[in-house]
Amino acid sequence: MKFHLISISILILPVLLSPVFSEVGQSNLPSVAVVGKGALLKAEQIFPIDNKLTEECHASTIVETDAGLVVAWFAGTREKDPDVGIWLSRREDGEWTNPIEIVNGVQSMNLRYPCWNPVLFQPRDTSAFSGQGAPLMLFYKVGPSPREWWGMLTTSEDHGKTWSWPKKLGEHWALGHLLGPVKNKPIQLDDGSILCPSSTEIDDDNDVRWRVHFEVTRDLGNSWDVIGPINDGNTYDAIQPSILTYANGDMQILCRTQQNIVAQSWSLDGGKTWSDIESTILPNPSAGTDALSLKDGRQLLVYNHTTRETEIPSRQTLNVAIANNGFNWKAVLTLEKETGARPRDKRHWGEYSYPAVIQTHDGKVHITYTFNREGIKHVVIDPTRLKI
Repeated sequence: MKFHLISISILILPVLLSPVFSEVGQSNLPSVAVVGKGALLKAEQIFPIDNKLTEECHASTIVETDAGLVVAWFAGTREKDPDVGIWLSRREDGEWTNPIEIVNGVQSMNLRYPCWNPVLFQPRDTSAFSGQGAPLMLFYKVGPSPREWWGMLTTSEDHGKTWSWPKKLGEHWALGHLLGPVKNKPIQLDDGSILCPSSTEIDDDNDVRWRVHFEVTRDLGNSWDVIGPINDGNTYDAIQPSILTYANGDMQILCRTQQNIVAQSWSLDGGKTWSDIESTILPNPSAGTDALSLKDGRQLLVYNHTTRETEIPSRQTLNVAIANNGFNWKAVLTLEKETGARPRDKRHWGEYSYPAVIQTHDGKVHITYTFNREGIKHVVIDPTRLKI
């Protein structure tokens, strides 16, 4: 397996208009959306919570295939426990199939590690794949913690019904273990290459630094190039980027941070080099987000409109924001909001987190997210009804 470093430099672009977030303004958020009113068309659990097969679940991912939607997540006793594997359900005839565990972290008879952060991706069929048709890809991580994990890949030729034997992505001198997309979906460039947004959590003399980088494959994961890291983790601890694309070829990433804001960076050369990471106007409680560029040219972000200090804390409200140019974000939808007291037997009561978002061929927006660590919720939105 060969590895090439494309760029480990940071391109400093002209100063971008990016006011620092100063006040959350939760009182101005929209009321919780109701199915059938406004943009929210459907809301459902992927599987019945009262009959769930694992104690906890988290970090879902969603993709559209020619056969329909596929959703995956990690699940087991608790996050970080060795029995945590990757589970999957497919949408068939208007219903979700019973979840099944498709991969786990077993290393030997006496050693098993947890699995983490699956990411589904369906490449388009291009000449780069010799006319065979690109398989559905499932990236995930295995290891004792995010500081020690490594990237894995399995593929499906039948839209998620069966899967190949998983393989390790390999290593790169600039990173150590390759990870693939760390949480959010890749994008496929015009030349057929797959650009994966990724990040690492580095323990540097007991100082944990978060850094963003990109991993690129032109042959469905057989070999990899690396771009970055694009930040040093000193000013902003940023991880888990989502990639937005623009008609003029520019790219933007939005990232989770430990600095109470959603961070951003821009590329003007197709993702080869990136600007310094800086703040957007949106808050972040150090929780995962996901974003996409809509077919109408707008940008959409799913996120928690909170910080760790706000009246509604951390991950207890889940929101959708829209922008016309990547800057003027406005919260336009509230998917969840929890204000009640947590029941004693519910460790994660009121946690609505780690969204994944796609736009399907019919123009609808599909979002999945963690629901109290007990379920994976799926909602459908009509983006034409989301107005700034």
